Formats: sequence, C-alpha cells, structure tokens
Amino acid sequence: MVHKNNTEARQSIIDACLWMNSSGLNQGTSGNISLRSDEGALITPSSMAYEDMVAEDIMLLPGDGLSGEAIGPNRPSSEWRFHADIYNERDDVHAVVHTHSIYATALSMLGRDIPACHYMIGIFGGDSIRCAEYAHYGSAELSANALVALKDRTGCLLGTHGAIACGSDLKQALWRAGELEALSQQYHLACQLGDPKILTKQQMGEVRDRMKTGYGVWPKKRSGKA
Repeated sequence: MVHKNNTEARQSIIDACLWMNSSGLNQGTSGNISLRSDEGALITPSSMAYEDMVAEDIMLLPGDGLSGEAIGPNRPSSEWRFHADIYNERDDVHAVVHTHSIYATALSMLGRDIPACHYMIGIFGGDSIRCAEYAHYGSAELSANALVALKDRTGCLLGTHGAIACGSDLKQALWRAGELEALSQQYHLACQLGDPKILTKQQMGEVRDRMKTGYGVWPKKRSGKA
C-alpha cells in the first residue's frame, strides 16, 4: 500500500518506533523504520530519540531514494541505503523495520542462519532465515549483502548487527520483526538443550502452501452447524 497522506504516514512511523522500544524489540535509536510513499520512501532520522520526534522530523528519500539527497530538517537514518535498495528491488515490500533485538542480534554475532526449527519460519517465505555477511553499517556492501539474504524472503539477520523485517504494510513488517525475534529466542533456547529437530523441505512446503490462504484463518462454519 502506497501512502498518499504523508502526515498520517509519518506519524505511523513514529508510533511504530515508540511501540518497538516499549515492547523491548529495540533499544534507544539503534533501529530504524521506513515506509514506501507516493513520493519515494519516508524514513526515520538519524540519532533522534523517538519520543522527541514529530511528523516533520521524518525524512523523505525522493524518487528511487539513491540520489544521496533527502528532504527534511535532519539526516536520514544511516541505514537509508538498504531501505532504498529493498524498495527498488522488491515491489512487494512497502515497509521495512530494522532492529537490534537481543536474540536476533546474538545469533547474527554467530553468523548463523535460523533453520526450519519451527513452522513459523514459513511466514518469511522459505525454509530458513538467512544471516547476511557482515559489512560496515550504512555501506553499499551491507545493502548488497542484505538483498542476497532477503532473496525470496521477507526477513533476515544482518551479520554481527541485527535484523530486517519487511511487509506489505507497516503492521505486517512490525509483526514479522516480532516473530523474527521470538524465533531467534526459541532457537537459542533449544540449542542449549541439544540439536533442534529441523522440519523437512516437504513439511515446510506444506506449511507455506497452507499459509497462502492466510495464516490463522478459521474455516467457515458449515451450513446448519454451530
């Protein structure tokens, strides 16, 4: 969904940032959020406390976002490049959430993919959540590595850095960011007890097929039945 009311869209980014920190999904100003708009991409400013932000502080990356110029009173997030590149590469993505959530970041420090240890891996589009190779924050190399890890996926870990979650809207991207952190914690805890059981490609394929009709959709009631 492309937002045409930029004031409402800008405020939704601030609200998402405040929720992200209050929920424990992120700390301080380490994370960043963007939203596709009719003019380009709206993105959080760099190094500004979320509670101090007003709608006018949200920056606009015009056009394809890669000109190196941003519109607004601040500097855009230092990670603006991978946000812009994701939008240019993926027509299905309209919101991007980047966090330094504790367990996802811990796994990223190991450079470890999350295998199909739980069927909820399927909401990210494949049989694993990949971990991108490390590169300096804000760099073109980091962006390129993230795109590789996100191929046919809607979430990934960033090597020794954090995590990215994408969605068709901001609500979905935030939900995936939360699920990515939960899966990271579950995988971490399971590894403390032994080797987690990994679902097969066939099992994960069946999961993704079921999810195509909408995860959590209840069957319709039969006629005449309670």
